Amino acid sequence: MPTPDITPGAPCWIDLMTSDTEKAQSFYGELFGWTFEAGDEEKYGGYITASKNGKSVAGIMQKMAEQAGFPDVWSTYLRADDAAATAEAVKAHGGQVYMEPMDVPEQGKMAMFADATGASIGVWQPREMKGFELAAEPGAPAWHELHTKDYPAAVKFYQDVFGWDTDVMSDTPDFRYTTLGAGDAAKAGIMDASGYLPAEVPSNWQVYFAVQDADATAAKAQELGATVIQAPEDTPFGRLATLSDPTGAMFKIVAETRQEGSAAEHA
Repeated sequence: MPTPDITPGAPCWIDLMTSDTEKAQSFYGELFGWTFEAGDEEKYGGYITASKNGKSVAGIMQKMAEQAGFPDVWSTYLRADDAAATAEAVKAHGGQVYMEPMDVPEQGKMAMFADATGASIGVWQPREMKGFELAAEPGAPAWHELHTKDYPAAVKFYQDVFGWDTDVMSDTPDFRYTTLGAGDAAKAGIMDASGYLPAEVPSNWQVYFAVQDADATAAKAQELGATVIQAPEDTPFGRLATLSDPTGAMFKIVAETRQEGSAAEHA
């Protein structure tokens, strides 16, 4: 499959901040068939790149001592052509800069922000490292979704700061959802979570991984030490489940809903 076409403002990378990189590699390696390569400690702080079938799909990094009070978490990064200008736009439109744009030698620039609704979002300005090389295939990131407590403010923020061309997929009291792009070309979503996110849980981005069989993957994840937060269920968008890995980082899995007579799945 060709490398994903990543346009400015679209998700381009994900990484896991974890309290135990060895446990994370063991878990995701078994679950998704990932292989790992650790970067130079001095140059890249030991950042670990995960690959599927030889194509990079995600990063893993050790949580710092000063981050010990924060939960382990998956983060989504949006592509920016100018990380410094994006940082200024974030501040101008009600967001916060958690980490100013930082040069990653030869690879690009990264930054971490909070959007106008408090959700953390990363930015990546690519040089040699363009982003994930595989998407929407088993073991690779498939979808990126913001669950926000202030839906109108979130939609406006991503339009203003990242130039999102949005499409309203649904606008009912039970299900308000806007996407970056429309239909099959959509690259990310914003969901109105004001009705179900607990007071203590901030607005947040969630990462979906494609799998061939959601039920089998959820069962295997449990065997490997994960917790099933929401059991697999059929939806109009595939069969979905929500899990947390052995150190508590939450993620989602999605399998295409197979139609009768479809081609047999390959291992």
